[in-house]
Amino acid sequence: MSPMKVILSSIRISLFLMLLCGLLYNVIITGIAQAVMPGKASGSIIYNEKGDIVGSELIGQSFTDPQFFQSRVSSIEYKAEGSGTPNYAPSNPDMIKRVQESIEAWKAKNPDVPVSELPIDLISNSGSGLDPHISPEAALAQIPRISKLTGIAPGQLESLVSSNTQAREFGILGEPAVNVLKLNLDLQKKIGK
Repeated sequence: MSPMKVILSSIRISLFLMLLCGLLYNVIITGIAQAVMPGKASGSIIYNEKGDIVGSELIGQSFTDPQFFQSRVSSIEYKAEGSGTPNYAPSNPDMIKRVQESIEAWKAKNPDVPVSELPIDLISNSGSGLDPHISPEAALAQIPRISKLTGIAPGQLESLVSSNTQAREFGILGEPAVNVLKLNLDLQKKIGK
């Protein structure tokens, strides 16, 4: 076989495989995903009552209004293009400073809840920095502040947390978790904003 035939054959095979694996496969898999689970295939988008997009149930957001449940700390400020965390050791001065600042911010916003009852996930970030969930304990620890600011009874807020708590996957994997965006949307309906 001449070198020119080998080159042309290689180019044809490469083009065929690029079309097959790079285009056709992706179109087929995307089509199947859109048919079988359209919501998840489109990013698990959450809409408000008006039909406006408010976020994704897979990506955390920062909530600054003290009337709402607060998310985990994010070392990347919830900017999805830079997913990740610095992975500081507990002895790292930057980590110690950030945790101390988080504790001070907690004390300022939540004077009714002692720091000894502060769930660790409210002062630590997840591996991605984008985790949309907090533990049920982290949500419950925020109830005194939210109740005081909104006038909603603590029992009603506990019911909101309970109804937004996702169980372990298949009953055994992971930990119970609360999606903060969904919880705050339900809280917003109660507040009437």
